[in-house]
Amino acid sequence: MTGTLTTRGGRSVAIGAGGLAVLLGALDTYVVVGLFRQIMQDLQIPVNRLERLTPVVTGYLLGYVAAMPVLGQASDRFGRRRLLQICLGGLVLGSAVTAGAPSVPVLVAGRVVLGVAGGALLPVTMALAADLWAEHRRAAVLGAVGAAQELGSVLGPVYGIALAAVAGWRGVFWVNIPLALLAMLAVHLSVPARRAETGTSPVDLRGGALLAVTLGLAVVGLYNPDPAEQVLPDWGVPALVGAAITGTLFVVHQSRARLPLIDTTRVRMRPFLAALGASLAAGAALMVTLVDVDLFAQTLLGYDDHGAVLLLLRFLVALPIGALLGGALASRFGERGVSVCGLLLAAGGFGLMSTWTADVLSAAYRPGPVPLPKADVDLALVGLGLGLVIAPISAVVLRLTPPEQHGIASAGVVVARMTGMLVGIAALSAWGLHRFHSLTATLDVPLRVLFDSEAEFRSAMDDYTAALRDAMVTQYTEIFAITGVVCLAGAVCAALLGGTRTR
Repeated sequence: MTGTLTTRGGRSVAIGAGGLAVLLGALDTYVVVGLFRQIMQDLQIPVNRLERLTPVVTGYLLGYVAAMPVLGQASDRFGRRRLLQICLGGLVLGSAVTAGAPSVPVLVAGRVVLGVAGGALLPVTMALAADLWAEHRRAAVLGAVGAAQELGSVLGPVYGIALAAVAGWRGVFWVNIPLALLAMLAVHLSVPARRAETGTSPVDLRGGALLAVTLGLAVVGLYNPDPAEQVLPDWGVPALVGAAITGTLFVVHQSRARLPLIDTTRVRMRPFLAALGASLAAGAALMVTLVDVDLFAQTLLGYDDHGAVLLLLRFLVALPIGALLGGALASRFGERGVSVCGLLLAAGGFGLMSTWTADVLSAAYRPGPVPLPKADVDLALVGLGLGLVIAPISAVVLRLTPPEQHGIASAGVVVARMTGMLVGIAALSAWGLHRFHSLTATLDVPLRVLFDSEAEFRSAMDDYTAALRDAMVTQYTEIFAITGVVCLAGAVCAALLGGTRTR
């Protein structure tokens, strides 16, 4: 469907309905972060058995990543409106199951359904933007869609905590139902029923199933609920071996399938793969920021959960602003330049974060008469940089693929980003733990009986505590430095995207 099939106002309403669906899905992704304490109390989970709630996170992520490619291709086959409504219906079902869950297994089942439904909302809406807008106007619209997604990451934890304080954690999911029904009505009234170029090819269910199993095994294998003991969980190696086997079968199937998920004969593969590589790097950097800044705040700055979230808001607010700017700038100056600049800006921000100390909150830049807090500036730079990349990369991928493959292509961008988030945090967490243990291996805990006076013992304990803090600072700053290098690698990939803005 081209931009001439609907009026400008009609297109705006249609993409607004899709953006509402994306926002709902994003809110649901992050809302559970602040609800764990209430869930544990309600379901009578002991504080020392937090691992029982691990599947609540991994189950959602598994459904989110695994179902996205096949649902993206299904939207190419059956139309965006139908898939958006199906996914919103899944959001209603998953919310009802989650809200009424009497036990952890039912809660996990509800979250898996929510993950499957939420995972397809973003790529299908991105494909809808490609259907409705011409190439030279598309990046700005994709920036708005990306901003809706990132706005959910900003509002999700705060929204969940605030609503749970009034209606309890179950009320958070009950509220999803009328919101999703409202979004379904908006989609029904505004989004065209089908694309003009209706396809007749079936969905590649076999390829989708192989890819879903591959991604699912990778998620399960990389997620370690207790990284202090070992890099991978006990089931990590078998799961990753299984992922490698099913991934190989997927590649073989795609090379022989009559109607593969992505028809590589009609796609310029070098810039397409470069876009996926840039998306993967951005995803890794995003997850490192979300996890390690939160840990830095709690372990070194003495913040509680709420304080850590407030520190992270500098990054989270800059992210949707960067997404909007990226879309507008890409339409004017080209996708490649904006993508490269965004990743270089993020790399510079991480370089500045690699100089953080335990008293970073008292540090400031003084470019003029008004000092600028260092932590605020560094986090804002990273958020703006990663936000700038969202729309241009999506626009490039959609430009490189034929209209009948826009759904699966958009899903590919999001899957690459999620894969970067998973692999990046797993690899860098393993490195950080290794460095911390190596730096503290020679430290001995002072024992009172070994000292002649209380003053000597206190002095030794202070030295020990300072050494631990120095080791933690080194751990985090090296992770930030490595993430900066990852962003530089992503910038190299972005430089291979090919031409400038579409004319």
